[in-house]
Amino acid sequence: MYLEKLLVTLLAAPVIAPVPSTVAQQVVAQAPAQPAAPAPAAPKAEAPKAAEKKVAPEVKELVERMQAFYEKTQDFSSDFKQDYKYKALRRTQTSTGTVIYKKPGLMRWEYQKPSARTFVLAGEKVYAYDPEAQTLSVGRIDTSQLSASVTFLFGQGKLADEFSISKGACKDCKGTLLVLDPLKQDPRFRQVRLEVDPKTAQVLKSTVVDPDGSENAIAFLNLKTNVGVGADAFKINPPDGTRIDDFTKPRK
Repeated sequence: MYLEKLLVTLLAAPVIAPVPSTVAQQVVAQAPAQPAAPAPAAPKAEAPKAAEKKVAPEVKELVERMQAFYEKTQDFSSDFKQDYKYKALRRTQTSTGTVIYKKPGLMRWEYQKPSARTFVLAGEKVYAYDPEAQTLSVGRIDTSQLSASVTFLFGQGKLADEFSISKGACKDCKGTLLVLDPLKQDPRFRQVRLEVDPKTAQVLKSTVVDPDGSENAIAFLNLKTNVGVGADAFKINPPDGTRIDDFTKPRK
């Protein structure tokens, strides 16, 4: 459950090489299909530009500061709390752990509760380590297809190019709530909500609404930027006896 939800939330992209169905079946199911060839006449193509112009000045200013914050961020470390609300089951699963990031595109998620798991994004490879099951799975994603809802964290991509952005109402928010509705229908998610600190312009919480209405919320706690995270922090060295399933290699 962890890897598919994590990828859909933060690394939603088509899977290039297959990974175990027990780990990433939902990622494959929700990954976008290859785009069809554009029609000769596409009057609806102007809709995104029109929607972009409707962004309120104060919202536009906050979005620009937020993107500038991550553009100048070379690395960060943070604790996190993840609450996944299953709409159909009417229950919430809470997970906690730590996350580190380093440009360009290195991320490591260490889940601590309810059980230990490690997920690493390194280039176009994704590593999922389960110490209890003693397994390490390796898959690949097409990072060129990442949504701006992900790449802006890397200092890339423009949210206004892909989303209609508005200010939302939120009683319990510690920052300003930005509601991002895709300008084009996206099979990976229905909506993205970002809780942003109005002073620092950093994201305090990210919530992705799945197509079925379930919500995956990740709150970033004690976030520290430009702390000098080394590249070695993203290596996984499993102990002897770990089964390694590398699905990026051609099958014999």
